[in-house]
Amino acid sequence: MNDVCFRPLTVEDVPEMAHIERLSFSRPTSSEAYTNELTNNRQAFYFGIFIGEQLIAFGGYWLILDEAHIINIAVHPAYRRQGYGELLMRRAIVAALAQGAKKMTLEVRKHNTPAQYLYLKLGFAKAGIRPQYYDDPKDDAVIMWLDPLAPPPAAED
Repeated sequence: MNDVCFRPLTVEDVPEMAHIERLSFSRPTSSEAYTNELTNNRQAFYFGIFIGEQLIAFGGYWLILDEAHIINIAVHPAYRRQGYGELLMRRAIVAALAQGAKKMTLEVRKHNTPAQYLYLKLGFAKAGIRPQYYDDPKDDAVIMWLDPLAPPPAAED
């Protein structure tokens, strides 16, 4: 992964974000919503992984007081299962810590076991269920917390 660049996202990145969203989720976030997040939400922090000029993965969180809430992690289908999701999460944890966050939370589909495995590997714990949280298809959300927020364990090669 030495050929990748990691940087904060801007409104210029919204078209690529929307493209990855459409490829990744049955109910993608709109371009307008991302533009609003990047221009008007002072609690929102979005970042991406690029190969050259191409956005291949992105993520974001809201920082509210001392709590970081992961809003989204999305990896282009051509780059999945290569460690980019884990890299995004590790960067989010480090960035949130640097901004003073003391804990981090997220929701993940109950049937998305690969993502749950990743979050458990990074130190998150399951804390509850939000019934029927997701649509299309209907699914429960597993609420996970990393509390206290701490640097992630060393990456496995």
